[in-house]
Amino acid sequence: MAAARLGLPRLMLAMLVLVALLGVGVDGRNHVHKKPPRAGASSRHSRVGAKVGTVASSPAVPPDDDATAPAPPPGGIVPSDPATPFRPEPCVFDVRAYGATGESTADDTEAFRAAWKAACAVESAVLLVPSDGTFTISTTTFSGPCKPGLVFQVDGVLMPPDGPDCWPPSDNRRQWLIFSNLDGLTLRGAGTIEGNGEEWWNLPCKPHRGPNGSTLHGPCDSPTLIRFFESSNLVVRGLRVENSPEFHFRFDGCSDVLVDGLFIRSPANSPNTDGIHVENTERVGIYNSKISNGDDCISIGTGSYDVDIQNVTCGPGHGISIGSLGVHNSQACVANVTVRNAVIRNSDNGLRIKTWQGGMGSVSGIAFDGVTMENVRNCIIIDQYYCQDKRCMNQSTAVHVTDVSYANVRGSYDVRSAPIHFACSDTVPCTNVTMAEVELLPFSGELVDDPYCWSAYGAQQTPTIPPVSCLQDGVPESLLDNPDLKCR
Repeated sequence: MAAARLGLPRLMLAMLVLVALLGVGVDGRNHVHKKPPRAGASSRHSRVGAKVGTVASSPAVPPDDDATAPAPPPGGIVPSDPATPFRPEPCVFDVRAYGATGESTADDTEAFRAAWKAACAVESAVLLVPSDGTFTISTTTFSGPCKPGLVFQVDGVLMPPDGPDCWPPSDNRRQWLIFSNLDGLTLRGAGTIEGNGEEWWNLPCKPHRGPNGSTLHGPCDSPTLIRFFESSNLVVRGLRVENSPEFHFRFDGCSDVLVDGLFIRSPANSPNTDGIHVENTERVGIYNSKISNGDDCISIGTGSYDVDIQNVTCGPGHGISIGSLGVHNSQACVANVTVRNAVIRNSDNGLRIKTWQGGMGSVSGIAFDGVTMENVRNCIIIDQYYCQDKRCMNQSTAVHVTDVSYANVRGSYDVRSAPIHFACSDTVPCTNVTMAEVELLPFSGELVDDPYCWSAYGAQQTPTIPPVSCLQDGVPESLLDNPDLKCR
């Protein structure tokens, strides 16, 4: 009996110990212990939201292999959950961390190149031009391929050297910033890209208008400010771009381009300063932008397909242009261009299609719908006799212009020119030009010239103001099955 009495307390004691041990084990699963980070484990890139001053300058060090993994997100969601796919946070590569000073007079080119090289190698990276500096760099090509999700963010001021006298002799004088061979790049920011173009505009080459009715010359070899080449899935958003030496933006050989919310400005007498030029590029959207300059607001060159332009305000300048096309007897092909809800003010031209004599190919599927004009000279114009010096010889071939519609085009025009002008080729007339709800009234004074048509075929689908009774019916037999007019 004594042994039994001793055995019961021992058994109870053993059970209490076992319960206590099990309780400790349960609480232990509620804590994750991590090794503290090693000194120097930060990198040149910092997480978005960190202060610029906290960006470290040492290269990244990979974590220890035996480091404990972080706890999963609350609620039982893990990064591999199909409903919440894992997206890495973007890493910021501040150009100042690579030696840029942002003092305007310093050359920060090498810092930008180094920051680009580092950002290009990291997924979801942001190359940051900070808001508290003015950065000068010389001609630079930012080339890929790069990791997905790369953003070039301009929050400060970025500019080239000040004019041709300051341009490095070894640099390309035809372009400044080139983005090449990239997929998925975004160029954005709340800052300004300043072109410093004034000295370029006055070079002694192409004549252009000067103050008080004078004629000045320029440019010669002047750089396009920003060029995208052989790239896809591009986004350009929110920037202010000013005073380009020549074209502000140029897209060559690209696809799937979105341009949204740009503010582009250069003086009305600055030559060849097209706002946005598109060539050999397809699937383009240009939206919600304001452009004032000395040449075409938006120009569309050969090889451009599926271009959608909406909510764009232009002027002063030369309006929205398709062309010039077919120069030096070349083939030119443009199709499916739409312009909607646009405003064109105080411009030499409104909606223009221009081709050289002697070209081949076609312009087709063009729709202008919901365009407002204010004091525009040559509101609606097709010119198949385009010539820069007016000494071009007549030629028998031309780029065929067909399937062009003008709908809901209203506003006022400068009475120095007829508001509607269709000058088409004798041998390759314009066909299927349609007009509906077109109403154009003099900005001041009275109409001097009636609408003009030459070799233009089409119809007024509704009465227009002024009436365009000069359009001819049908399609000329000479255009049927002509191989020179075929594209794609």
